[in-house]
Amino acid sequence: MIDPNLLDILVCPVSKAPLIYDEQREELKCKASGLAYPVRDGIPVMLEEEARALGEDELRSL
Repeated sequence: MIDPNLLDILVCPVSKAPLIYDEQREELKCKASGLAYPVRDGIPVMLEEEARALGEDELRSL
């Protein structure tokens, strides 16, 4: 779980766009950059090299 206050201030380090928390996958997703950042032990890992590229279906569903 991500603290809602933290989610309000976090942005994608690549696009500077807001992030969407996917609780099921424990990821923060960015539609603008097409990247998903992992959340490990409740801590977002906001490094581009740790992110995974979102598939086209995932992007459409955001």
